[in-house]
Amino acid sequence: MNEILLRSLTPSVLGILVHRGADFAAAEDAVQDALVEAVRVWPAGQPRDPKGWLVTVAWRRFLDVTRSDAARRRREDLIDEEPAPGHAPAVDDTLQLYFLCAHPSLTPSSAVALTLRAVGGLTTRQIARAYLVPEATIAQRISRAKRTVSGVRLDQPGDVATVLRVLYLVFNEGYSGNVDLATEAIRLTRQLAVAIDHPEVAGLLALMLLHHARRAARTAPDGSLVPLAEQDRRRWDTGSIAEGVGILQAALARDRLGEFQAQAAIAALHADAPTAEETDWVQIVEWYDELARLTESPVVRLNRAVAVGEADGPRAGLAALAAVDDSLPRHTAVAAYLHERDGDVVTAARLYAEAAHKASNLAERDHLTRQAARLNERLCP
Repeated sequence: MNEILLRSLTPSVLGILVHRGADFAAAEDAVQDALVEAVRVWPAGQPRDPKGWLVTVAWRRFLDVTRSDAARRRREDLIDEEPAPGHAPAVDDTLQLYFLCAHPSLTPSSAVALTLRAVGGLTTRQIARAYLVPEATIAQRISRAKRTVSGVRLDQPGDVATVLRVLYLVFNEGYSGNVDLATEAIRLTRQLAVAIDHPEVAGLLALMLLHHARRAARTAPDGSLVPLAEQDRRRWDTGSIAEGVGILQAALARDRLGEFQAQAAIAALHADAPTAEETDWVQIVEWYDELARLTESPVVRLNRAVAVGEADGPRAGLAALAAVDDSLPRHTAVAAYLHERDGDVVTAARLYAEAAHKASNLAERDHLTRQAARLNERLCP
């Protein structure tokens, strides 16, 4: 069973059902039922046209569950529109679905959650982790969003800012593990950059390219994380870096700064340094100041504390960290790093162990555990 194939076909099949008259919530349920059926029957023989098969099964499922009086009155018309078995149109509706899910009737946060779940393929837990809120909160948000759009026609696309936020979060989830999500986010952002002349679209594309350029160097052969300062920069993709920097420079020249351009500028400064020691941390702190002004994000202030620690020394970094909410993910890990830089190995070892316990994924947990063990070996040779 090709799960990657099923996941890649889902947005397009969902888009076809929506365009044929199904409301979004019913279309999503029908597509999910078709995927379950595919998992059941495809191992015995995958159809020659998987997408056409899914469209046909999902559409029939939609007809089966549409039982209201209004639906019964329309049923003959809907049956007439049923796609014939055979090849389905090779149309990529994914980006259009992102815009349709960002419906004006939804709040931006609800639109993002719905799109990440229905089109981006993220689980409720993954979305909650991205938003730093409880999983139950996101589940309720998605349920409310589905109820809101179930009674409206999805013919009013949402705004660019909401779609950019979704693409950014999909890329982040892929960057931390699922390479397919990261490459899909880049592909869709490229499409958006062609369709819309907007500096923040360009800024997001530049940011993705600059981060993705480091993917090969982010993990060791055994799968463990390699911190930025320890990465083999010869393994960075110089072509993607050059493309990202060029796109960013053109966007910044338009003098309409946004958060994605500011983040890309920070990534470009890292990419520009031949070695970790040559990183221009003073400029990076200045960009974090701009980013904090634009977003007021606690995560930005957390990352800024690290940059301050590099630019002005670990004690300055710890002072900046003291102003950041200590319940944030990675706060304890940053504190451990700065205490180690300041020479307080005992505190650093303890904090690395605490951070490992709080880590949200196995790779990060293993990395922090190794850091704690390394310092404990120094304390107890």
